Formats: sequence, structure tokens, C-alpha cells
Amino acid sequence: MKRIAVLASGRGSNFQAVIDAIASGDIPAICVRLISDNPSAYALERARRAGIEATVVDAGRFSDRAAYEEALLAAMQDCNADLFVLAGYMRILGSGIVHAFSHRMINIHPALLPAFPGLHAQRKALEYGVKVSGCTVHLVDEGMDTGPIILQRCVPVLPDDDEDSLAERILAEEHTALPEAVRLFCQDRLVVEGRRVRVR
Repeated sequence: MKRIAVLASGRGSNFQAVIDAIASGDIPAICVRLISDNPSAYALERARRAGIEATVVDAGRFSDRAAYEEALLAAMQDCNADLFVLAGYMRILGSGIVHAFSHRMINIHPALLPAFPGLHAQRKALEYGVKVSGCTVHLVDEGMDTGPIILQRCVPVLPDDDEDSLAERILAEEHTALPEAVRLFCQDRLVVEGRRVRVR
């Protein structure tokens, strides 16, 4: 049984999708910790309701990024987790953390990478005029949304879409894509071959 920990900064709907999939038996794992950089994150309430231990590493309480990342690394190491899931975690992880957990961290992004990395991906997609958008689950590396892609889900961009309506439809796909990727990892079915991730 794999041990997973989740990093989240906000409302935690993807975190909820993962813990629901664990509860239903779809993911053969236990969630051992939620780590948040935001003491006001609603994800913390989700963890409390699910009986999952939560740790807050408040970025605002540290003098610089290096001090914050040192504390975050210590919190992550304390989890003894096989996999770390970034579910709406809004910070780029430094090289020390990336190297410490190489190929053991995955992230969900609301765009079809490599298009539209970073913040406001749905807005960028609409401004560019794409006809299809979606979400990507990828391994975490030192770049911004640049790690090897595990899986993607597509949604059409409708003529009357605005940022909120497109984001809502993409989020529905995120709630199935992220648990699916976590399940594949926990079943030892992901094989990383350079930039490609093969599902066996």
C-alpha cells in the first residue's frame, strides 16, 4: 500500500477527488498528510474532515525562499511518502526538493501542456483562440509545468466561453485525471523514459 501526501494552497477540490478515490478503493494507497503553504486554505478543512494530518508551512513567516524551502523539505521528509501530489499548490519547487523526490511528485495543470504553462492558463487559451483545451498531469521538474507528461484530458472551447466557464469544465476533467494518474503510480505502472512516460 503506497503512502501519498498532498500539497495544496487553496480550496483543495483536487485533493478531495484524490481522497475520495482512495476511500472508494480506486487508488490503492493511504493519504498520510496534507501540506499547505496557506494557513487559510480550505484544503485544511477537507483534511480535518477526512481525518488526515495537516501541516502548514506558511511561506509568509520565512525571511526568504531558501528558508521556506528548507522547512518544506523537512515537512515532506517527515511524511515518509512514496508520492507527493501537487493539487493546486501555487509555488515552484526548488531544485533541492525536486532532486530529493525525483519522479515521486506529480502536478495537475489546467491546460494541454506545453501550451499555456503558469498562472491563468484558461485565460491564455481563450485569448489565443484555441478550439480545444484541457488538463495535464505531469511529473514535477525544476521548470514551470515542464515535467514529463503522464496523461491529458481534452475539453472543447465553446464560442461563448469565458474564463470561468472554461475553467469549470476543465476542473471536472481534473477531478478524474489526477486520481487516475495517482492510481497508475500506486500500481507501479508508470515508466519514465526520458521525456516520455509510458503506462505499462
